[in-house]
Amino acid sequence: MGFWRNQLAGPTDPSRDAAWDDPEPRKGFFTDTSICIGCKACEVACKEWNAIPQDGELNLLGSSYDNTGSLGASTWRHVAFIEQTSDRIEQARESGSRLVQLGMPSVGAPAPASAAVGATSGAAPAPALAGVNLSDPDFAAAQATAARELGSVPDFRWLMDSDVCKHCTHAACLDVCPTGALFRTEFGTVVVQDDVCNGCGYCVAACPFGVIERRDGDETVKNAGIAQKCTLCYDRIGHDQTPACAQACPTTSIKFGDLADMQSQAQERVDTLHSNGFPEARVYGGNQHDGVGGTGSVFLLLDEPEVYGLPPDPRVTTADLPDMFRKAGFAAAAMLAMAVAAFVGGRK
Repeated sequence: MGFWRNQLAGPTDPSRDAAWDDPEPRKGFFTDTSICIGCKACEVACKEWNAIPQDGELNLLGSSYDNTGSLGASTWRHVAFIEQTSDRIEQARESGSRLVQLGMPSVGAPAPASAAVGATSGAAPAPALAGVNLSDPDFAAAQATAARELGSVPDFRWLMDSDVCKHCTHAACLDVCPTGALFRTEFGTVVVQDDVCNGCGYCVAACPFGVIERRDGDETVKNAGIAQKCTLCYDRIGHDQTPACAQACPTTSIKFGDLADMQSQAQERVDTLHSNGFPEARVYGGNQHDGVGGTGSVFLLLDEPEVYGLPPDPRVTTADLPDMFRKAGFAAAAMLAMAVAAFVGGRK
């Protein structure tokens, strides 16, 4: 029960808890959804490097410009496309503002009401837009500055998010695996050993994020019936190489490095977006006091986690096992005592 050892000892390095004597600095991802363009280069690079088979017919789903739908055994990186109108954008910003009021970094001063002239009416842009360079490499920040000065929000926007395994600090998949196929690496990541996995599926039900899955197919499909998920390119990072998805990302939306640095970069980016009029920006997965002890994949989101299909308060599913075992023991002892009492009473 690695989870409970960590709970009792306080925040620890998960690799050291997994008995690595001299672990490497914990590695992780920072996925900045504010600059993701939905190109799916990360999905393609992941499939090519890891020799992952095609996932379905790859036709558009009809609900969005997506052809994979979700993470799975044959989709270790998945780019979600989420359409939002101005009403939903306003709700996201109101939600973000409430989070800021609860203690997140402060947001820049609101624009005066008069600045909203021409914002949504189709009239010429207000002078506040003058000087905004649309070729600025940090275009998201430029857009936010303009929106704040105009006192407006866009009529429509896409939210795009490249989702991936979270490599949880307290990983339920590790707790329930009966064969030891899942193991904690020296980098703090969680990897499946294909030749050890027996395909029981316990890890599938245990994952609070619905990441891991058994691969469908017959004997012609690689690793059919075996649980599969992102390895954070264990074979690459062991040779000081960047994971394939981060290497291929053209906008640096996916960043890779020491997890502590990734968390710092995520918070700095949130501060920048807040100061430029994006109060909805928030970090997901960087809290070591959440229900999984923090994750090895940190995200910057522009709306509530549920919008991206992420649980707002993830919790390791094996957290209640010790209490369940204890109660089961008490029940068994009580039943044994009753059986003994009945036997003794019958003898009398």
